[in-house]
Amino acid sequence: MTSIQRPSVHHDENRPANDNNARVPEVLSVLDLIPSPDDNEIAEIVRRTERLAMVLVIGMAICLVVAPAVYLTLTYSSY
Repeated sequence: MTSIQRPSVHHDENRPANDNNARVPEVLSVLDLIPSPDDNEIAEIVRRTERLAMVLVIGMAICLVVAPAVYLTLTYSSY
């Protein structure tokens, strides 16, 4: 009876355990399933989102300053 050599399933068997250059398995993401015909469209959407976020943060900062001023004005204006 002869033994048949099978190819190794694990290609990295002979590599040391602390090898920093080991192959990283390809990570599949749900985002890979979304077709993206044009990267420029995605970049434009991101730019618009960033601008909207900045406007919202500035608006919230203004409200945090103006709201107490209006409250104090309305509270102490009757004197």
